[in-house]
Amino acid sequence: MGTTITFDTLAFVKQLKSAGFNDNQAEIQAQAINQALSDFQNSRLNELSTKVDLFTAKAELQTEIAKAKSEIIKWVAGMLVAQAAIAAALVKLL
Repeated sequence: MGTTITFDTLAFVKQLKSAGFNDNQAEIQAQAINQALSDFQNSRLNELSTKVDLFTAKAELQTEIAKAKSEIIKWVAGMLVAQAAIAAALVKLL
C-alpha cells in the first residue's frame, strides 16, 4: 500500500548528545521530529481511498454513464425523425 517511515529516536538522541546537546534538548527534538513524521503519515493515510469509496465512485460513474447514454439515444432518435421529415419534405418538392 504505502511506505512506513521509521524513526529511531534513541539513535537520534545519542547523535544529538554526541554533538553537544544536553539530554532535555535532544529528547525534545527527537519527540518533535517523531510527531511531525507521525502527523505526516496520518495525513497521507487519510487521503487513501477505501473499497467503499471505490465502489461508491463506480456506482456514481455507472449512473452518469447511463444518463449520458439515454441522452445520446434521445438526440439520435430526434435527429432521425428530423432527417426523415426533411427527406419527406424534399421528396414532396420533387
